[in-house]
Amino acid sequence: MEFGLTWAKLDEMEYVTEAEKLGFTHLWVTDSGLIRSDAFVFLTVAAQQTRNMKLGMGVAVPGLRLAPTLAGGMATLNMVAPGRCFVAMGTGNTAMRLLGRKPMPLKRFEAYARTVRNLLDGKDAEYEHNGEQHTIRFMLAEKGYRNLRDPIPMYLAGYGPKAQALAGEIADGLTTHIPRGGTLDQIWANVRKGAAKGGRSLANFHLSVRVNFAVLDSGEPVDSERIVNEYGPAIMTAMHSVMDRHLEYGEDPPEFLRPIWDDYLAFHMSRPAAERQKMMHESHNAYVAPDERRFVTPEVIKRFCIVGEPADVQQQVRELERKGVRQLMCNFPLERGYQMVRDYAKNIIQKL
Repeated sequence: MEFGLTWAKLDEMEYVTEAEKLGFTHLWVTDSGLIRSDAFVFLTVAAQQTRNMKLGMGVAVPGLRLAPTLAGGMATLNMVAPGRCFVAMGTGNTAMRLLGRKPMPLKRFEAYARTVRNLLDGKDAEYEHNGEQHTIRFMLAEKGYRNLRDPIPMYLAGYGPKAQALAGEIADGLTTHIPRGGTLDQIWANVRKGAAKGGRSLANFHLSVRVNFAVLDSGEPVDSERIVNEYGPAIMTAMHSVMDRHLEYGEDPPEFLRPIWDDYLAFHMSRPAAERQKMMHESHNAYVAPDERRFVTPEVIKRFCIVGEPADVQQQVRELERKGVRQLMCNFPLERGYQMVRDYAKNIIQKL
């Protein structure tokens, strides 16, 4: 099993280097310039300060840059950390909505991903921009401006069936979330459907999932102050994404958020309309906003997280590995990150 860490705070690079020493194998750098440090700057510094850790966008947001720009940036980073780079892409959520824009439609996202893949493979790529389509390729390939010799895996982020199927059809892997992305059986069924459409084998397909493991101390309640501070940010970030999709597309909430859905919807709509979305996303995966703390209930924690004593959690990790998960991803909150990295390594990584 591989273990991934999500981080993008440039003045705390020692958090990444410590995680590498403790057994984390991958660094996923978020691509949300209005919230986090710049992704490419962060990745470049991380490449210089880590030794073996795989480094990549997690996830790159196509609406923020042209496909050749993303591919060129990753191929250049591959010179600094040869053979250690990967790129994961998603249609965009917070990064786009904070700009007043919606995520990229799936059809355009597929075309974008195919362009990136072909360029990173050193091939000609069909590139469409502003209604015009041209065949492009990297120039001066033999002059050392970028590294295309060492492969750069491309993963797609997907929570819904269509995005997960697209990953099976065109990508080297899928990154998703449990329970937001469905059960593992559902996820694999969608991936296989896409692979069948593309005539591809899944022998080396890389499935990475974000699963929250709440390891309880002896006698600790599931809604202790520690648990709320450590897992509440992820719960509320999921709620924020679901809320956006409900307001934009009329989608119903997933089962794990239904106990608090009506209450949260009324709370959110009572905010000033002009600031509503910014207020909701400001705490994105960093902390629980004080006025949202009451929504992190024991029932929701149990539905969202795998909760238990260390031995129980370790067994769940082994079961995920048995079902084809290659990597477990972690996005620890701002104020608790250092301690959670150490706890995760002690309770999970070093026990497997």
